[in-house]
Amino acid sequence: MPTTSPRLARRLLSCLALAGTSLLPLAPGLAHAAPPPQLKTQVPGYYRMALGEFQVTALYDGYVDLDQKLLKNARARDVQSLLARMFIDTTRGVQTAVNGYLVHTGTRLVLVDTGSARCFGPTLGNLINNLRAAGYEPADVDAVLLTHLHPDHACGLVTAEGKAAFPNADVYVARAEARYWLDEATAAKAPPDSQPFFKMARESVAPYLAANRLKIYGKGETLLPGVTTVPAPGHTPGHSGYLFSSKGQSLLLWGDIVHSYATQFARPDIAIEFDVDRQQAVATRKKLLADAARDKLWVGGAHLPFPGLGHVRAERSRYAWVPVEYGPLRSDR
Repeated sequence: MPTTSPRLARRLLSCLALAGTSLLPLAPGLAHAAPPPQLKTQVPGYYRMALGEFQVTALYDGYVDLDQKLLKNARARDVQSLLARMFIDTTRGVQTAVNGYLVHTGTRLVLVDTGSARCFGPTLGNLINNLRAAGYEPADVDAVLLTHLHPDHACGLVTAEGKAAFPNADVYVARAEARYWLDEATAAKAPPDSQPFFKMARESVAPYLAANRLKIYGKGETLLPGVTTVPAPGHTPGHSGYLFSSKGQSLLLWGDIVHSYATQFARPDIAIEFDVDRQQAVATRKKLLADAARDKLWVGGAHLPFPGLGHVRAERSRYAWVPVEYGPLRSDR
């Protein structure tokens, strides 16, 4: 068998070195330099999907680690088993995403939920940066639909200076939600540890209220063409989803119907500590999971793993989450 000449071997090694590859083992004790800071971050958190003639952009606000003890209506060992089944390490808590959704209808630019801004620490508050990375400016948004007034959905309405983060947008919130969170008498009756949440809700909508841009809607009202409100009470009194429909395709942006995808699809009866009405929240989740599976709806969840878009599949007495597959923008998906 012919052998490679020393000269050719040197040339091959030289080419490999120029290409950033080496066939030679590292010398003992020799280590690669640490990657520069820019290589320690992820790409911008946005994901686009076509829905008929609409374009949907999922926006990542960040994540929060939740204690599994917040999950209720199930034994601790059952919760742990469901989490382990999905290879979730609970050492530092269960990582839970916070997502918002931007929908370009062709005539309107609609944002569903605004993220947490400064309300919940350094792992959150990235929605506006990711909106800009996706090619938009906050001033481009002309309608904000809030699923509810919890701070991880509404704090992003305002800047650090307390001004409107979306200066050209009308903000829509269900009447039952506004009555609960924006009423000072209700807040005064709340437990002391809950009162800051009422204060954050009022502060979030304040600049829009002052500018007559806060729109309170009732059941059955049409807000925008191609958008239907979906009452989803329980997590909060006026918790609402929004059904976007175009060319025979529909996407339900359901807010906080699911906080823990690893447990609540398999066990819809599992609730979370933050539910205002736990029994109602469970009933609503069971109904919307059944509706989504039956009608083969696209679903977008505020706390599903980013981008939080996909389908619900029925499996006897339980459900499974089928996430969107990464790919080009196609209206025939």
